[in-house]
Amino acid sequence: MVAYALAHVRSVEFCADVAEYLEKIDATMDPFGGRFLFHGGTKDVVENSWPGDVILIEFPDLESVRGWWESEAYQAIKHLRTDHMEADIVLFEGLPEGYRATDSLKKLLAAQAGAAGTADASAPDTNAANPSTPTN
Repeated sequence: MVAYALAHVRSVEFCADVAEYLEKIDATMDPFGGRFLFHGGTKDVVENSWPGDVILIEFPDLESVRGWWESEAYQAIKHLRTDHMEADIVLFEGLPEGYRATDSLKKLLAAQAGAAGTADASAPDTNAANPSTPTN
């Protein structure tokens, strides 16, 4: 399943290191099938605020995006970015074809029911016979 690297770039100090990073990053992604889907540029903030920029990179699968992130080639240039950029970065897998929001709702409700069941199981059994009360 397709996977992504998403960066919310909060600030960048553009300098020679960042230029070198941009010159070299594509070559680090190529062996893993990575490609930019969005790299800064125009965006329409429609709710609240979004300080900074967005970078979205697509990979064939989660193994590929993790392989790229941990690769020697990427690790060798990563400092060129991190020394001059403040960003939050996440790696994640996409959703299957046909996914619906109700799929998530079902999981949330099942987890909630499971948690409630666990809490009930650990509560004292109020229906058990009281050993101090004689039974007939």
